[in-house]
Amino acid sequence: MITMDMVGKIRRLHGRGNKSEREIARETGLSRNTVAKWLREPVVGAPKYRRGPMAIKLTPFVAAIEQALEADARRPRKERRTAKAIFKELAETGYEGGYSRLTDFIREWRVRQDGAGVVKAFVPLTFEMGEAFQFDWSEEPLVVGGIYLKLQVSHMKLCASRAFWHTPGRSLRWAAYPSAASTTT
Repeated sequence: MITMDMVGKIRRLHGRGNKSEREIARETGLSRNTVAKWLREPVVGAPKYRRGPMAIKLTPFVAAIEQALEADARRPRKERRTAKAIFKELAETGYEGGYSRLTDFIREWRVRQDGAGVVKAFVPLTFEMGEAFQFDWSEEPLVVGGIYLKLQVSHMKLCASRAFWHTPGRSLRWAAYPSAASTTT
């Protein structure tokens, strides 16, 4: 399946890279006919692939599956059958098709019934200045005058600007602790 990214890559290689259709086909792994098609046609939107209706191994069982799904829709969520349980029941009645074909059908049926399907969503996180930050402590090794010290450091990252803020306690003297291995008197 060709994506808009691939169409863009084909057009960039041809326009900016001055590559021939054959070179683009070799580089992208697509056929020359596909490359030629996407260079010829104007790009209006994402390519759409339509598959015509055809009889599949699931076709004779569609009525039974729909009946089971409608019965399950009225049951409480915990009592509903899973796709695996429906697949097992169908296999016992003679279904020889694949599990993924059944799950595709169930997904499409649910979308037709109540519009509930898999929705691709992206919610960008935006923050006002001073609204939120991330905070953590760490222990950092430090050698001062040949003495090994452990420095406890607070790390703060502002969510709005993504700026870091590192602070070694109240003062370096109070925040730096000698490790047990280097204490000598």
